[in-house]
Amino acid sequence: MRDAFIVGVGMTPLGKHLDKQLRDLGRMACSNALSDAGVHPKEIQAGFCGNALGQALQGEAGIAQSVFWEVGINKIPMVNVENACCSGSTALREAWLAVASGLYDIALAVGVEKTYTEKGGILEIGQADLELKLGLVLPGYFALAARHYMEETGITKEDLALVAVKNRFHGSLNPYSQFQTPVTVDEVLNSPMISDPLTRLSCCPLSDGAAAAVVVSDDVRKRLGKKKIRIAASVLQSGSFENPMNLSWWDLVQRAAKEAYDTAGVGPEEVSLAEVHDCFTISETLHYETLGFAKRGEAVKLLREKSTYLGGKVPFNVSGGLLAKGHPTGCTGLAQIVEAVWQLRGEAGKRQVEDAKVALTHTMGGLKGPDCKAVTINILTKD
Repeated sequence: MRDAFIVGVGMTPLGKHLDKQLRDLGRMACSNALSDAGVHPKEIQAGFCGNALGQALQGEAGIAQSVFWEVGINKIPMVNVENACCSGSTALREAWLAVASGLYDIALAVGVEKTYTEKGGILEIGQADLELKLGLVLPGYFALAARHYMEETGITKEDLALVAVKNRFHGSLNPYSQFQTPVTVDEVLNSPMISDPLTRLSCCPLSDGAAAAVVVSDDVRKRLGKKKIRIAASVLQSGSFENPMNLSWWDLVQRAAKEAYDTAGVGPEEVSLAEVHDCFTISETLHYETLGFAKRGEAVKLLREKSTYLGGKVPFNVSGGLLAKGHPTGCTGLAQIVEAVWQLRGEAGKRQVEDAKVALTHTMGGLKGPDCKAVTINILTKD
């Protein structure tokens, strides 16, 4: 496998886009990425589009073809990727594979989603699974994880609320973020209860949006005169789906992280920043441990010491994360990639991590029994 680089990124602001269709949002992100890369649409040799809910919520299939045609791309292989919340990051991995394998020199990955719709709610998705039919929707699952972890470690509701406080502060520095107003611990705890101990401000919002990245070979990167933002590792794993399982530990994340670190030749101690799947406050907390940044049961130390804040030892979700920036399902993984690229280029403005050299992104999606269906981990380096 040869090295592959990201030379252009683009995204839309995340939030409610009631006046736009999926293809509108995808066009905006792709146009921005192509412009950023200095690449003409006709130079793209393969395209990959991540979307999780378009067919269910908008009745639209073949989204890749619709989005890429909007920016003048046709007559190339186009692949539609559905992999739950990992759809966008899986599309990025497919673009990386296409270039790293030597099959193509220039590929485009886009993730796009519209969750605001008049055709039904997102909680109706996945009802083929018995657990969801019985009521184990995502807030309930992560509430159980939180309760289990609280009993195991003694972490408190106040501690978990610090994740929301941190990420809403980071979101206030990000013009692309859905929520840009800081909150306090009391505001988090006193917001409406969703699934005890998770309140509304402990949960990520529904969002619309799109993000895209242009992936190229080193020869193309040199021709374009772009910085070396290398995809050092791009890992996709699925769960073991074994039962019973520890509800507050995801073995598949630990496995994926080990593979990513080994492939990239770095460890957690060398990561400058991490964008992780904080769909609920407990999620980010547990990922401090599954990704190797804290020992089992010691994630609370990072929160209380503000080690994961901007300016801390390892800033997490400086974009605002899913809790503040938003969670447009099929877009989320690529939105994390866009933030990572901006950080490594030094283009993140008020939320810039000082001397960022290694960025980790992590997305997980879907439930199957007590386990998650998929996880992606990407490591980008500024060579």
